[in-house]
Amino acid sequence: MSLSIPQAPNAGLFKAGYQSYDAEDAAVLRNIDACRTIASTVQTSLGPYGRNKIVVNHLQKMILTSDAATILRELEVVHPAAKLLVMASQQQEAEIGDATNMVIVFAGELLKKAEELLRMGLKTSDIVQGYEKALDFALKALDDLEIDRVENTRSTEELSKALRTVISAKQNENEDFLAELVAEATLAVLPKNPVNFNVDNVRVVKILGGALEQSKVVKGMVFGREPEGSVKKATKAKVAVFTCAVDISQTETKGTVLLKNAKEMLDFTKGEENQIEAVIKELHDSGVRVVVAGSTVGELAMHYLNRHNILVIKILSKFELRRLCRVVDASPLARLGAPMPDEMGQVDVVETLEIGGDRVTVFRQENDATRTATLVLRGATQNHLDDVERAVDDGVNVIKAITKDARLVPGAGATEMQLIERITEYADKTPGLGQYVIRKFGEAFEVIPRTLAESAGLNATEVLSRLYSAHASQKDRKDKAKYWWCTGVDIDNNDGSGVLDAEEEGILDLLVSKQWAIKLATDSARTILSVDQIIVARQAGGPKPPGPNPNWDED
Repeated sequence: MSLSIPQAPNAGLFKAGYQSYDAEDAAVLRNIDACRTIASTVQTSLGPYGRNKIVVNHLQKMILTSDAATILRELEVVHPAAKLLVMASQQQEAEIGDATNMVIVFAGELLKKAEELLRMGLKTSDIVQGYEKALDFALKALDDLEIDRVENTRSTEELSKALRTVISAKQNENEDFLAELVAEATLAVLPKNPVNFNVDNVRVVKILGGALEQSKVVKGMVFGREPEGSVKKATKAKVAVFTCAVDISQTETKGTVLLKNAKEMLDFTKGEENQIEAVIKELHDSGVRVVVAGSTVGELAMHYLNRHNILVIKILSKFELRRLCRVVDASPLARLGAPMPDEMGQVDVVETLEIGGDRVTVFRQENDATRTATLVLRGATQNHLDDVERAVDDGVNVIKAITKDARLVPGAGATEMQLIERITEYADKTPGLGQYVIRKFGEAFEVIPRTLAESAGLNATEVLSRLYSAHASQKDRKDKAKYWWCTGVDIDNNDGSGVLDAEEEGILDLLVSKQWAIKLATDSARTILSVDQIIVARQAGGPKPPGPNPNWDED
């Protein structure tokens, strides 16, 4: 009888180099651990007093931000389960553009509570089903917590009301100024039917120097460079947009020319000159007074464009070129020559302005319904400007969400505290093991007010006990106010209690962004809990990725 030698699991089934992690290795708990690490990384960045992170990416570029979506995008997470969380936050970014941090933090807390339940002896299937029931109830309860709505999407004041909280999470102390700026830029491009609002129509140009208060809105598109030639201004002009070089076309092969005398040398470039002059004259005769080049502009072409009084600007980004085509209503041309009438665009004013020490070119349509508005942001450092731009992006995305669902709920952790209250009540009425899971789902919401209190330097346990008692006592009062669930965390601790009335203070969150965040966080947590085995193939061959730079902190 031959001796059987125990082999590695799945030996001979997969190609050599596969790694397999199954339930015997406590795969679920290991996945939960990886996801909690990700959650704890971004948790400290939640809220107005959230800490910034410095991420030095693989190209040695430094990113300083408290925006969870940006941090996770630059970190390049490779763990398969943690990647699911990152995908959920990216989906939130794509759908709403805000509350990406809440998705990660809440999902991490749900997994932490699931780990406690697993150690108590519950099965993952029980937890998944319980979370599903609790999610349905939480979304219904959330609908009842509406305290306000944006009635008029064409009012700066109404839009600012919803934007203040979103922007203060990234740019605390500057939220009032930036909210008005974003509202003004949005109203400049808001179509007759607000549902058709396109976030791409609000652009941002960052100019170093000055203070944030010097930022302003310009109706039209702003480019951070001045025109190439001597013509710097044009009004009521026709525009031609070329994606090719404005120059003599180069042949693919090179030839050698033998010149015998001076006359031949003088005549040599005559043909080229005549050719380019004919093209520029053709442009001028068709009525074009502004040329936008997506590539190089030859010196000879520049000479004739100046002679014919045509303004020329180079825009090397194909995305910017596409947007400009939308603003001036032109078609980008891949050949040099006079455009057809329907290919030409129209612009009211093209002018060069000086902002700070930089000269910029503005394409502006004078009519009310301009197709693009640009926020010109000023600031001391590039990193600060990048962070302000992220806050502005969040604001513009939230306005897009408002056009679909304008309901508002109290912020400062008040909504989460009320959800804990209502979900716990629901758990008490639920029979069987499900009640433990539903109660833990409710408790997970505690992470939001706790993190807000901790990042503001308050005693989180004390603040939470005050919030619990406020929500419980007001619920039992006979003469309760219309909205009695608005008690939230006072991060500035004005009266020393650490709690405030979110409605009175105007701290309002968008209901639809909370809805999506809760939904995506729960779905990703349930997916991770349902995984019992991870099989990782060996990496494909190829050059090794560069290792970490040992001198990253040296200038």
